[in-house]
Amino acid sequence: MLVGTDRTMKVSVVICTYAMERYDVFSECVDSVLEQTYEPLEVVIVVDGNEEVFDRVQDDYGGLEGVVLHCNETNQGISYSRTRGAEIATGEVVAFIDDDAVAEADWVAELARVYEESDAIAVGGHVKPDWVTEKPDFFPAEFYWLVGCDERGMGEHMEELRNTYGSNISYRRDVFLNVGGYDENTGRKGDRHIQAHEAPVCIRMANKYGKGVIYNTDAVVHHKLFDYRGEFRWLVFRSFWQGYSKRIMDLLLPEASGDKNEYLGQLMLEFVPSRLKGIFREPSLPKVKQLVTIFIFTAAVGFGYLYGLADVDRSELIAGRDAAAGN
Repeated sequence: MLVGTDRTMKVSVVICTYAMERYDVFSECVDSVLEQTYEPLEVVIVVDGNEEVFDRVQDDYGGLEGVVLHCNETNQGISYSRTRGAEIATGEVVAFIDDDAVAEADWVAELARVYEESDAIAVGGHVKPDWVTEKPDFFPAEFYWLVGCDERGMGEHMEELRNTYGSNISYRRDVFLNVGGYDENTGRKGDRHIQAHEAPVCIRMANKYGKGVIYNTDAVVHHKLFDYRGEFRWLVFRSFWQGYSKRIMDLLLPEASGDKNEYLGQLMLEFVPSRLKGIFREPSLPKVKQLVTIFIFTAAVGFGYLYGLADVDRSELIAGRDAAAGN
């Protein structure tokens, strides 16, 4: 890490991991954070209930100054792990990055700059897709959110958004913890695929503090996209669970419903017509594939939402949320 000359705000970066088979990728993520140009910086590594992984993490990173290690007793899921990491952290700002992403050297500096120059309570950055395999020609930019990367129409530089994505988001730590951190009804846990993760905490912050997330596109991380993320069947499955997650979001936080509805309107009224014009001007098979894929993915999201209408019990969901929050 390089020591800055006039930095006073400590930033804690929380990295959560759980699987030995992705340890090399995780190590690349940790190394990119350790090489940040910003100081003072703390790195909090949370291993989600895997003692084998934790032993290796201790061997590789346990002796480094500014690195804090924690292992959950059992597998608790990404939402619990990230909130636990924020509780352990000592920085004024807590930043999160996925364990399969790599941060550019000035990532933390760019996040911190916004806090230093404003009264922001949350700052997110740009998540660029890093295809480990060849990018599929059917995959439209409008649906990069399916793989945790910024989609077409995400927002403008320094615009205030409801939320950015989990691989590149930060909060003032006291604000994050004051609203309860991440909701354990959301996020990855074992085979469960509930996707709505950042939105609930950001909506609670907006309700309490009246502010959203500042989108600094100069704060960049590269999110690795492996072979399976380019498989059509997997992406349709992912779209379905995004729709299901949307139903959960509507139950937990009804005020969240407008955001994706606005994007659906933009998709159908702006992006689809512009794609049709592009096909008429310069026809190509990939352009046609991407247009068809937009409709298929949108339909899968809709089916997931309808399935959620029948499958999700609101009373049990609210009770689970309140129990997790200690209410």
